[in-house]
Amino acid sequence: MNSAVTTEFDLGLVALSFFFAVIGSFVALTAAGRVKARDGRLSMSNLITVGVALGGIGVWSMHFIGMLALQMDVGSSYAMTETFASLLVVVVAASLAVRYAAHNPESLPRLAVAGTGLGLSVVVMHYLGMFGLKIYGFIDWNWMLVGLSVVIAVVASTVALWLAFNTPTLSRRVLAALAMGVAVCAMHYTGMAAAEFICTTDSRSAIPQGGGFISSFRLPSLVIVTTVLMTVMLSLDQGFQYLRHRQMKSMTRALQARTAAARRG
Repeated sequence: MNSAVTTEFDLGLVALSFFFAVIGSFVALTAAGRVKARDGRLSMSNLITVGVALGGIGVWSMHFIGMLALQMDVGSSYAMTETFASLLVVVVAASLAVRYAAHNPESLPRLAVAGTGLGLSVVVMHYLGMFGLKIYGFIDWNWMLVGLSVVIAVVASTVALWLAFNTPTLSRRVLAALAMGVAVCAMHYTGMAAAEFICTTDSRSAIPQGGGFISSFRLPSLVIVTTVLMTVMLSLDQGFQYLRHRQMKSMTRALQARTAAARRG
């Protein structure tokens, strides 16, 4: 007989998911401000940074930590194909959306198009990740809440892109990152509220097995390792950019000093 799965949330992990959403958003906002150079060209490294920070850490890592926060009274596992496909989708989409918007960030129609594309990619990432969650049963969806989660994702993504090009000061970026963290979590947990899990087996503790499946007990290690790798990559990139910026400033000051000395001589 089919029966509803009992669920509850670990509030500590919910708070951790919000922390990841804020951190990813803050790094993405910082890098977005350097996407367009003074000569008008776009910085590919900063575009990638935005994609990985916003899509990979702010959305994907937040999503799976939020999934870990969901405690169920049935065995579960995750399909690696859907799990990593969802990561690729949202990272690529975030980079492309910022690239499109950066050509003319003052254009509201352009921001709307980019925000809609980014928001829909977040939706795809979320529900693809949900599809990757395997139990001996199925999910009964509340389609009104699914629709609401789509609206939240599109609106939040559009606002995020506007903030990315209009938060020049540190204090504004912090406030914007907090707002984006709230929006990302609102979309995720609205999508989670739309799902009612139905168990179709008497062996409720049985863990689904299959090629490319990973037990939910091993998921924390996977998320942590992937997130650490993304964080290290972003840190190295931003560190190199900082050192290059300091070197250019030193060279400029030296050139100005030589020019001034030559004029005095």
